[in-house]
Amino acid sequence: MSIADKLVLQRQHHLKWRSFDRLELILMMLCGVLCFGFSLSVTCDIVTRTIGHPWLWLQEVTSTLFIYAIFIGAAVATRRNDHLYLTAVSEALHGTPRLVVEILIRLVVLGVAFCLIGFGYVNFLRGFGSFRLPSGTPIASLYAAIPLSGVLIALFTVEQLVNGIRNGFDHPEPLEEDLPPAGAGVQTRVGL
Repeated sequence: MSIADKLVLQRQHHLKWRSFDRLELILMMLCGVLCFGFSLSVTCDIVTRTIGHPWLWLQEVTSTLFIYAIFIGAAVATRRNDHLYLTAVSEALHGTPRLVVEILIRLVVLGVAFCLIGFGYVNFLRGFGSFRLPSGTPIASLYAAIPLSGVLIALFTVEQLVNGIRNGFDHPEPLEEDLPPAGAGVQTRVGL
């Protein structure tokens, strides 16, 4: 890789929106806390039911943590390009065809984000008519995760579109000097 290519990669890295890096980090930590809380609440639910003194409210906590982890995780996956999309097709292309396919993929993701926002908000408003038991809280507290996720997905998709149109959508391999040397850290044992 030439020096010019390295400078372009460094420039592309610096063009990312730094505030979104912080938002992504916060969302990742929140996902970790939600997943840990979900696991802990399931464990407590199992233990309390096994000993014959179930805490019924744990079911509500578990479902809330699970739903928020899923929808916030979907937004983070969008930012990291870890979501399922047509990578095989786009990575096989170069130049203008790749640009077109990458833009189309992100427009589809943006359409999904707008559906999450619109229909999620409708469900959120309707959720004030149904209540969760035993707490009696409106089910809208669960549905709030849907439009929130849609807003985050739309935000991250627009960022990808802007950066991709400006700098291209190619995802270069890591630089060779960033990779450990072949066989580093691998110990082989010879003999019996």
